[in-house]
Amino acid sequence: MKVEIDLVARIQKHSDDPKFIKLGEKLEELRDRHERGLIASVEFLKRLLVLAREARQAEKEVVPEQEIDKGKAALTELFNGLKNDKTPIIVERIVTDIDSIVKIVRFDGWQNTSAGQKEVKKALRSVIWNKYKIHDNDVFNKAYNYIEEYY
Repeated sequence: MKVEIDLVARIQKHSDDPKFIKLGEKLEELRDRHERGLIASVEFLKRLLVLAREARQAEKEVVPEQEIDKGKAALTELFNGLKNDKTPIIVERIVTDIDSIVKIVRFDGWQNTSAGQKEVKKALRSVIWNKYKIHDNDVFNKAYNYIEEYY
């Protein structure tokens, strides 16, 4: 059954993540109950589809490390390029602050909703304008564009 094969592949891909370990256990229990005749095939399929949906949701919550690294690298590059004598910024600190606050407010598909865009802009403003006192729209817009692309 294709759904089951896809689900197994998804679970194995994230085999060290506790969420996926739990999903794997649920799948094993479901298979076992079906094999012992405790649930009918239709019920097995329904529960399998629920597990597949849970796996998809769990995957959305797992941000691939390489994407995180790309986002931080892009922001570092941006702030290194903007740094001069008048803006003595500790680049690593500002990038880490932006990265951590954006990860908290972002959600899958945030770029396509006005609420998501507003939350990310608010978070970015709190770091750039309020914490680091950089009142430069160009800096803000460039940082936001990087975040929109990488997060």
